[in-house]
Amino acid sequence: MKSLKTLAAGIALASSIATSALAAGVEVNASNTGLALQGYDPVAYFTEGQATPGDYKISSVYNEATYRFASEEHKATFEANPEAYLPQYGGYCAFGAAMGFKFDGDPELWKIVDGELYLNLAKDIQERWEGDIPGYIVKADSQWTDIEDVAPAVLQAQ
Repeated sequence: MKSLKTLAAGIALASSIATSALAAGVEVNASNTGLALQGYDPVAYFTEGQATPGDYKISSVYNEATYRFASEEHKATFEANPEAYLPQYGGYCAFGAAMGFKFDGDPELWKIVDGELYLNLAKDIQERWEGDIPGYIVKADSQWTDIEDVAPAVLQAQ
């Protein structure tokens, strides 16, 4: 009977986590299960200086998206100040945002600029973005106010 209660409690917990994660809005580049950054640890970019896959056992939900971490310390650091570690433009491609679109940001194609994390879609896109980072950030910041709450598919159809 005890194992049945444990199983039921585990299912209830998993359901509540999955339900909250599925509610991630269009302002965050998350999978259909709510996983942000394709499971990469957002803190590791800043502390390790590299893209580091997170552990599915060490996760946190913020703004209805699930983030994974390589360590409990990274999770605690994130939870103390999530906004400091979130990628800009919800984790969408920084160059795409500058152009008024939302394309996947590749967690392996990243750069920290002035203490903020930016992702890009592809290596050639990142190289183009790096040609005028300050200019593209200004453009993306301006565009983001108009596209943040718009689904990527809607932007591509326009």
